[in-house]
Amino acid sequence: MKKVDVIVIGAGAAGLFCAAQAGKRGRSVAVLDHAKRIGGKILMSGGGRCNFTNMYASHENFLCDNKHFCKSALSRYTQWDFISLVAEYGIAYHEKTLGQLFCDDSAKDILNMLLSECNKAGATVTNQCDVLKIEKGDSGFTLQTSKGEYQCESLVIATGGLSMPKLGASPFGYKVAEQFGLTVKPTRAGLVPFTLHEQDKSVLAELSGISLDASANCNDTSFNENILFTHRGLSGPAVLQISSFWEPGQAVEFDLYPNGDLYEQLHKAQQSQPDVLLSNALGAFYPKRYVQTVLPYLGIENKPLKQYQGKSLNEVAKAFHQWHLKPNGTEGYRTAEVTLGGVDTDFLSSKTMEAKDVKGLYFIGEVMDVTGWLGGYNFQWAWSSGYVAGQVV
Repeated sequence: MKKVDVIVIGAGAAGLFCAAQAGKRGRSVAVLDHAKRIGGKILMSGGGRCNFTNMYASHENFLCDNKHFCKSALSRYTQWDFISLVAEYGIAYHEKTLGQLFCDDSAKDILNMLLSECNKAGATVTNQCDVLKIEKGDSGFTLQTSKGEYQCESLVIATGGLSMPKLGASPFGYKVAEQFGLTVKPTRAGLVPFTLHEQDKSVLAELSGISLDASANCNDTSFNENILFTHRGLSGPAVLQISSFWEPGQAVEFDLYPNGDLYEQLHKAQQSQPDVLLSNALGAFYPKRYVQTVLPYLGIENKPLKQYQGKSLNEVAKAFHQWHLKPNGTEGYRTAEVTLGGVDTDFLSSKTMEAKDVKGLYFIGEVMDVTGWLGGYNFQWAWSSGYVAGQVV
């Protein structure tokens, strides 16, 4: 039997960071992970460059049934704290857009930094280790694993959610929560592309590869970035963002000219070039293939601009400013970047991440009902929640 002070289950971003923090306090720490490869999700994140935080991260960038839950951890370990650590390791990085920070070179730099931090703190990391059974006793926890029996005082669950099952995602953390009497909020895929109903897909699949600036709006929430047409549906940053706020059966409203007044532009063109076809006028703002496909799809006749009289030109502009689309669904956990829902934060301390009624049991990272926006926010939650738990385990 191996006895340690702290066991962390899950060697992802939150788990490794928590283990390093606990080890620095002189605690003996073992990290156990069932995957063949450590940090798979870190390595593939951000297109292989790891969008490791966001300069504008605040509690307002997170979805959680308790909107105040994130405040304490995010204020105690901020994005600037993590950026300082990245700089300490000499990792070159850059801002892409909207405060998103990426490694210049590779996500391996972040993973190697985390493993180095664990090594320096004396925390051991064991992969291909399945946890078969967890029991709580008077002095802590006993774990039966595929690599023998472990005992610890503090047990940290950092197993993530259900997104990207190919990388080893599983409901393990939720089952542990339920074993010890914690409620798990219903889960679903977040930051995920939309799929389309057949009547929409049959037309819009022709636009695969086209990207447009757009504002996506649903449930009083709006994101102004770009959308990407795919052969299965719609993706791109604005779509991924709004997918976390969308509920099945709802429509999403897209403004396809989000930074101006399309009617004004078309009216100017009508005054200066009345004989120009509508499709050619719209070609100043959209790719030609998009215009040719979308006009009949929207039921708009392609005529010379001078033939649009009265409110008809305004109706054309409105069709682009207020395109209502009802998705068929999403691509699900297979391509989702995060999992919405999870361990109910009402059962956890916002200051330590410890289960209120189970001494020594902690939940950090994506396994709980905290989901960040796209753009480095979920990594920041991993660092912040891992840090505060690491100070007390």
